[in-house]
Amino acid sequence: MPDKIQPDKIQKALTIFRSGKNCAQAVLTAFSDDLEFEDDFALAISSGFGGGMGRLQETCGAVTGSFMVLGICNKMKYTDDDSRKENTYAMIQEFNRQFISMHKTNSCSVLLGIDLKTETGRQMMAERKLSEFVCERCIADAVRIVEDLTS
Repeated sequence: MPDKIQPDKIQKALTIFRSGKNCAQAVLTAFSDDLEFEDDFALAISSGFGGGMGRLQETCGAVTGSFMVLGICNKMKYTDDDSRKENTYAMIQEFNRQFISMHKTNSCSVLLGIDLKTETGRQMMAERKLSEFVCERCIADAVRIVEDLTS
């Protein structure tokens, strides 16, 4: 996909995120047109992956949303399961390598440095504007990496 498309997908992802959806929803939905499904479907599939998967603060939602995109892209590209799986695994490993080289981790808890499972943590998230300074950067970088891997 050409570079000129990236800002549109990034903007779509950030608009979705700023509307109150989670990072995984933002990334997956940014690609819904390419993946040939409705935004509502993307939002539903990825609804539990924010906050590092249900606020467990494991793998960043922007990362898990990207993994979903890569899997669906390979489903559309490969007809046999072995090729689909192997190519998806390779793309996920490369995505993860690039994301970690940019952010030093793919862990939501490490990226944010707070506990989202507590009211205090969620207040700190808002006070420190972590959604803007951390999450939005992770979302934009995730969209860029996926675009590069799928082009």
